[in-house]
Amino acid sequence: MLSTLLELDRSAFLAINNGLSQPWLNTICLVFRNQSTWYPMYAVVIYFLVRAYKKESWKILLAAALMVFATDQFSANLVKNTFMRLRPCVEPLLAGKVIHLTGSCNGYSFISAHATNHFAVAVFISFWFKKQNWQLPILLLWAAFIAFSQVYVGVHYPSDVIVGAAVGSLFGVAFSRYVFKFIPIQT
Repeated sequence: MLSTLLELDRSAFLAINNGLSQPWLNTICLVFRNQSTWYPMYAVVIYFLVRAYKKESWKILLAAALMVFATDQFSANLVKNTFMRLRPCVEPLLAGKVIHLTGSCNGYSFISAHATNHFAVAVFISFWFKKQNWQLPILLLWAAFIAFSQVYVGVHYPSDVIVGAAVGSLFGVAFSRYVFKFIPIQT
């Protein structure tokens, strides 16, 4: 059963990594997984938070920072060091088949910290803009494209980003509920 799931994951990875390979998509995916690309998006989110919550926004931003720290430690240290799954770019079964577009390929694959962190932020931030429900799809699309890029450039399997997205979403919900319940914020 597990071997069948892993084989399906490898096949799905190759379908994305090889099957969708296009020069223009190479460029876009490398840009989207680059940390400096995220700054403008998150600057806009911070601007809207400060505009909506004014003096109370620091509480939301602090909770968001703590959540990202928690999701990053959970995914990058606890889960990856527990499962120790090789990244596709160094997986012997995929030798010579992976189009690896990044400079390095260290660490373990399962789960994707990028997917976990970005989905946590997307879900968490959407709780603060309930009246503007158009923001959730934009934030989720942003997180999904970052997660997709991880597979496309050859550093994660589809299951790494799918599970990372689910775990990140759960963190986003949990932190949102915690902040709403225990930290008074005047709206």
